[in-house]
Amino acid sequence: MDGLEGEELCYPHLLNLSCRGLMRPRSEAVLLYTLFSSFTVLTASLNLLVVISISHFRQLQTPTNLLLLSLAISDFLVGLLVMPMESMRFIETCWLLGDLICALSYIIGFTLTSASVGNMVLISIDRFVAICYPLQYPNKITRSRIEVSVCLCWACSFLYNGLILKDHLRQPDRHNSCYGECIVVINYVSGTVDLVFTFIGPCLVIIVLYMRVFTVAVSQARFMQSHITAVAGGKCPVTAKKSERKAARTLGIVIFVFLMSFCPYYYPSLAGQDISNSVSSWGIVSWLLYFNSCLNPLIYAFFYPWFRKAIKFIVTLKILEQNSSQANIL
Repeated sequence: MDGLEGEELCYPHLLNLSCRGLMRPRSEAVLLYTLFSSFTVLTASLNLLVVISISHFRQLQTPTNLLLLSLAISDFLVGLLVMPMESMRFIETCWLLGDLICALSYIIGFTLTSASVGNMVLISIDRFVAICYPLQYPNKITRSRIEVSVCLCWACSFLYNGLILKDHLRQPDRHNSCYGECIVVINYVSGTVDLVFTFIGPCLVIIVLYMRVFTVAVSQARFMQSHITAVAGGKCPVTAKKSERKAARTLGIVIFVFLMSFCPYYYPSLAGQDISNSVSSWGIVSWLLYFNSCLNPLIYAFFYPWFRKAIKFIVTLKILEQNSSQANIL
């Protein structure tokens, strides 16, 4: 730390001690690193399984699964790139990776989060068309249209977050009060715009489309119940009530996880305040946001039987066998 004598340190009021002199106890740091590392590995591993499954097996490369693949890639990169840096930011008392990585860490994190939200919206649109317009679905949702939509989603996420964070990218230390800080502040205007485009807008689209899907699914279940009842003479093995509960449960999980993950982050914007990572609650808020990346493969992939079969192929190394990509996985 001798080379930092001319710098104003993070804790000048404590006899000019450097941040390294105020590190957490070793046992506490080891425990936190173990906890966050486990969570990071779990997030990356779950999403990597989805990526390998859809990329390898030809049967799984449908338009809908390409959206799941894009979502899994964004969430995998959150686990691989963002979570390790956020772990260090939360555990260490000073930022140790320099101004350049400080600037890049936020543009990467915000871009991947926005891309994840955009993929969720695309998935809800896909399910809406599939359930509400099943006959037109093959013509409306084609592989080429999905690929274009995914590329636009990623490009818009990168450009949009570049504009939101342009001042931070130009001067990463503009909000730092001392050496060893990595502070980013999103002012109220930018935060409000981000609130509308990354939270309120997508949330409304997802809720409206899934409510429509739920309504159509219930009506279809009731129609099937009446048809089966008429054919079977009043004996119907599948009730509409069971279908309603299943549709409502899936809808509830999607909306609840989305709101649970994003509401705390956008609370300052809702309260008319700037968003800053210097506040004491930032660690909890940011990790709730990234927790969504761990739950996405559970919500969107573990509910599919083909995913469990694909995991068996991967774990047992059958995926390395010749022509395994042509295996019947559905």
